[in-house]
Amino acid sequence: MQKMLVSPSPHIHTDLTTRRLMLDVIIALLPATAVAVLFYGWSELLVLSVSVISCVLLEWAITKFLLKRPSTVSDLSAALTGLLLGLNLPSITPWWVVLIGAVVAIGVAKMSFGGLGQNVFNPALVARVFLLISFPVFMTTWASLDMHNAWTIGVDAVTGPTALTLFKENHGAVKDVLMQTGSAGEISDLALLIGFAYLLIRRVIKPWITLSIWATVLIFSGILYLAAPGTYMTPVAALLSGGIMLGSIFMATDYVTSPMTTRGGIIFGVGIGLLTIIIRNWGSYPEGVSFAILIMNAFVPLINKLCKSRKFGRA
Repeated sequence: MQKMLVSPSPHIHTDLTTRRLMLDVIIALLPATAVAVLFYGWSELLVLSVSVISCVLLEWAITKFLLKRPSTVSDLSAALTGLLLGLNLPSITPWWVVLIGAVVAIGVAKMSFGGLGQNVFNPALVARVFLLISFPVFMTTWASLDMHNAWTIGVDAVTGPTALTLFKENHGAVKDVLMQTGSAGEISDLALLIGFAYLLIRRVIKPWITLSIWATVLIFSGILYLAAPGTYMTPVAALLSGGIMLGSIFMATDYVTSPMTTRGGIIFGVGIGLLTIIIRNWGSYPEGVSFAILIMNAFVPLINKLCKSRKFGRA
């Protein structure tokens, strides 16, 4: 029997539901999804389809046969996890690797903690990092942006380096860096910004976490660039390349794995921004957003303890 928790008045009433929140985030991701499918074609459709369907079916099976409780797939959180996972993978990722990622995201990172609202780490990012460590070749092989080849059956994908890989290996010019490929969800910052605007208008998220990440990346990378212009990216290039936009807008702002207060969110965002630039410049991988968010996820309980919410009705 589940416990019913009753809190004293006053109570705040709202018609907002988990399903509505998840649907809003999915809608916000549609521009980036459409751009990814437009440029990567059938291969991206396959990755997204396998990811979303696998996540939904796995959550349904786990709740029905292992947890013996009503299905939770109707809240759309599993579908959102699948969509985010698909957008965090190369468009030419083999379907069976995507399936393994779905198992890790839903089975390990989400349901093993008790389901939505109880997971410590962002499920899609846990799966992405697991696949990156387990299948580095598949996870670092990117298809070039070619709409003609993408929609032509029988044409092999032409691979190319990401912006961050190119810069880290040979310190390429900024104009070259900004024209490179990457994960499906990274290729259009404009599409991601449209989604960000939608989430703000719908009041699904507050901007402080995202803006603090951007500000930290700009300031820290700006200091490095001024110290050694030929070695480090310009601040704008550092912000717009890689997965910072996707991660800062759609994954760092996850309700479950981010701090509850504005002050805590800013601390959280600053930590993500600093760790991202540190990993990018001095770590083994050219990208560090996923690792940075997961590391800061682990600090969220401490941040919440440090930055407690003001009690209702008290100054």
